[in-house]
Amino acid sequence: MNPIVSRPPAVDAPAPAASHDDLVARVLGGEFGPDPRTQRIAVAFSTRQAVRHEGRGGGYRNEVLSLRLAAAVGSCAVEPSELPDAAVEDCVGADVARLLEHELRPVRVAALDAYLMQVRPHTPANGARSWSLPAGSSLRKSRARARAVTGLVDAAPGARVLVIGVVNSLLEALRERDLSYVPCDLKGGTTEWGEPVHTDALAELERCDAVLASGMTLGNGSFEPLREHALRHGKPLVMFAQTGSAVLPRFLGSGVSAVCAEPYPFFWLDGGQGLVHRYRATAPGAAR
Repeated sequence: MNPIVSRPPAVDAPAPAASHDDLVARVLGGEFGPDPRTQRIAVAFSTRQAVRHEGRGGGYRNEVLSLRLAAAVGSCAVEPSELPDAAVEDCVGADVARLLEHELRPVRVAALDAYLMQVRPHTPANGARSWSLPAGSSLRKSRARARAVTGLVDAAPGARVLVIGVVNSLLEALRERDLSYVPCDLKGGTTEWGEPVHTDALAELERCDAVLASGMTLGNGSFEPLREHALRHGKPLVMFAQTGSAVLPRFLGSGVSAVCAEPYPFFWLDGGQGLVHRYRATAPGAAR
């Protein structure tokens, strides 16, 4: 049993963002905290990882840009080898406002994440419930995280879930709940069970009952169409977020129904115990 941290209701929580652009504009306007023009990034770094879990037939690679603002770290995943080396140097010492207008979307997302992580950290007062991940192998921690994520999907057995950003442990956890799924990922290929992976997630939306999507959709620009579809059709949209873990909770009640937020350091970086932070929307502007 994973401990869930009880908490009081969030106090003076800003209204949910109407769009990604709306959120950025409100941050620049000082609605969430200090003027981002006065907040400078002290450290910028990238993390590159390759993995093949024991007993799994395939593997994958991760690359993540992370920016440190005081005690907070904001992150955005990118496709391997896509991020120019100069991007890391460009971020060091820059103020958040300038980076929110950077030409590279991953830099903009990581900067927004760092700022919101600093002013709205994953605490009970801000709507988060912490879920512990056990120490152990990468596969054990992957499966534990998958249970935390898929437990947020509000769907009955037999429902079809569109999974954007294929993680085999997530698919395995959905199978355990007797949920069917449509796997989508820009890389294509097949799942661990030989199922074809679709590459056009938006084309699959209409035939699915719920959506489970990676925070990487923030970094590649596909998040807004997903959010708008979920809001328009009243469809559950659950985000699992290493990218934008502090950004995506700001959309609860505005198309996003739940978030499993996982700030840096991620589960695959350490064999010790870890935490993810779960959020649920209860009504527009509220979380539980």
